[in-house]
Amino acid sequence: MLRPDAARQCADAVLMVRPARFAYNPETAATNAFQRLPQQGDQGPGPAARTEFDALAAALGGEGIGVAILEDSPEPAKPDAVFPNNWIGFHEDGTVVLYPMQAANRRRERRSDAIDAAERLGYRVSRVLDLTGHEAHDRYLEGTGSLVLDHRCRIAYACLSPRTDERVLAEWSGELGYRPVVFSAADRSGVPLYHTNVLLCIGERFVVVGLEAIAPSDREGVLESLRAGDREVIGIGQPEVARFAGNMLELASWDEALGECRVLVMSHSARHALPDEAFSRLSACTDEVLVVPVPTIERLGGGSVRCMMAEVFRP
Repeated sequence: MLRPDAARQCADAVLMVRPARFAYNPETAATNAFQRLPQQGDQGPGPAARTEFDALAAALGGEGIGVAILEDSPEPAKPDAVFPNNWIGFHEDGTVVLYPMQAANRRRERRSDAIDAAERLGYRVSRVLDLTGHEAHDRYLEGTGSLVLDHRCRIAYACLSPRTDERVLAEWSGELGYRPVVFSAADRSGVPLYHTNVLLCIGERFVVVGLEAIAPSDREGVLESLRAGDREVIGIGQPEVARFAGNMLELASWDEALGECRVLVMSHSARHALPDEAFSRLSACTDEVLVVPVPTIERLGGGSVRCMMAEVFRP
């Protein structure tokens, strides 16, 4: 159990948005190399994405994790509405952050009832930090896509990309009291990774990090900072990153027999990308591993299960 005065690494509730018109988004594809064009003969992806969404939400609820679900509206079209963590965050001190996003059609996803939904879960709002004004100056910071947070050590990890601006990060860090660790990272083709959360996941007792993706000049510094958090550091390679093995999230739950426990959520693709040795080490650092397939969302949306959940840190 954590000390009463310690920041919690794992939230015990999430906000999710059930997509109405999920689709490949050409406005985001220019900076997201994980997206794949629809295949010839593909049927409309909306029903498949909703089925995948429902399965994840049900699995989380079955583990005792609080889930607030918002229904997306079909008009205007919001192809990436299933990824709310990019535009809103609910911090443990009651700060709600509204983040600036690069794609104009993603800014339509913002909705005030998201805060109402979090409050119905028991979240207590102390203030709203609105950073969306940076969009007018082409500066972006896309929530816990751009940021992977070590809450215990108060460190914000961020790989630079067109969607992650150091000036916005500096403002965010000053407001929230985190120390930024900034680095460069790229895929096997040398294309900058669009979000930090595709190569880095920080849990209570572990770190999964795509070391091969981090620029050699930055790698040792990032690794040194991660090791200082006294967690098991599990490195993965570019093939695993490409299959979303870095895009996972550990959440907190409650078991009648065990008390507070940890549930690590990953996709079917991520699970089968991890080598046996890495998965064994990872499993030993958490209480349960929850594996859910989201192939349509991964292929067309370029994001996996972590991107589908905005953490809600209830008091």
